[in-house]
Amino acid sequence: MLLPPPGPERDELLTGLPEVPAVFVVWLREGRPYVGRTSLLGRRLRRLLSPGLLGNVATGVDFWPVASRLASALRLYEVAREHYPDRYLKLIKLRMPSYVRVLLANAFPRTAVTNRLGRTGLFYGPFRSRAAAEAFEVSVLEHFQIRRCAEDLAPSPEHPGCMYGEMNQCLRPCQSVVSAEEYRSEVRRLTEFLATSGRSLAEVTEAARDRFSVEMEFEEAARQHQRLEKIAATWRLRDELASPLDAAHGIAVTPALTNQTVELRLLIRGTWQPAEEIAVTAEAAADKPVSLDRRLRERLERPLPEERPVAERQEHLALLARWGYSSWRDGEWLPVEDWSRIPYRRLVNMVHRVATSERP
Repeated sequence: MLLPPPGPERDELLTGLPEVPAVFVVWLREGRPYVGRTSLLGRRLRRLLSPGLLGNVATGVDFWPVASRLASALRLYEVAREHYPDRYLKLIKLRMPSYVRVLLANAFPRTAVTNRLGRTGLFYGPFRSRAAAEAFEVSVLEHFQIRRCAEDLAPSPEHPGCMYGEMNQCLRPCQSVVSAEEYRSEVRRLTEFLATSGRSLAEVTEAARDRFSVEMEFEEAARQHQRLEKIAATWRLRDELASPLDAAHGIAVTPALTNQTVELRLLIRGTWQPAEEIAVTAEAAADKPVSLDRRLRERLERPLPEERPVAERQEHLALLARWGYSSWRDGEWLPVEDWSRIPYRRLVNMVHRVATSERP
């Protein structure tokens, strides 16, 4: 909206602004606009547009009321990216989270912890902190004979090796003990472990334990049972939002601007989709009420969108981590492994809880 010149007319206009959370843009006479967000729109703009600050150079104001902190973060990201394409990440102070990466492009793949996504390799995250990612990486490597060293290997029988090879925790490709293909077979087991949430290794171990029990080899069965417990302990180190990058799917259920209504924000392949509002109360169709379960199925059964650039996905996942791992998270998060098998019962319960929760 356009701002009248400083005076009673502008004061009256600003006094009528609602005291709601919002993202706003103040247009200036020269240069790029001022972008910000607030929990009390009217008070913030009256202060910002006072004569001592932007009052004498402001020409207009646009604002977008938001009902949740996730909606606020995503709207601020979009607005800052539009008006400050050269430094919007610095403007919104967006920190990139950490991932465990499997460097598949390497002749002898290894793992690493990074906060930058790339086009090659398998990325698993985002994690709450770099320390959490490192702890998960160390625990995962205990189940596989993958090298821990970071050097560019030139396999040779004369290579001195390292302590992990001596402890039988590495296949020792540096000493030519195994071929590159044999080593990659072990790497494939690692990637399957991450892609299946540990089920690939757990199922094999459980089958081995049961077979040894039937054959009454109880000592070996006990060792396999201990291995199962270690696998479960490793998976408990995984943070709530962590998953393979290509399977970074989920639904955020957050409050909406109207009562008895929520916003559904879908994250597909690490990219946020436009928000959709849905009311908890039943809607009439052909003189018959339509259940919330059915309305959710109609909304969510859709073709998957095209994959977005890696840099954009990294920023969207950073916004997910900022909201999802924060102490001020509002709403609930539902991870989705397969869009053809959405757990609708859980989603319906989440929608009811968020819609009926007390609003600030």
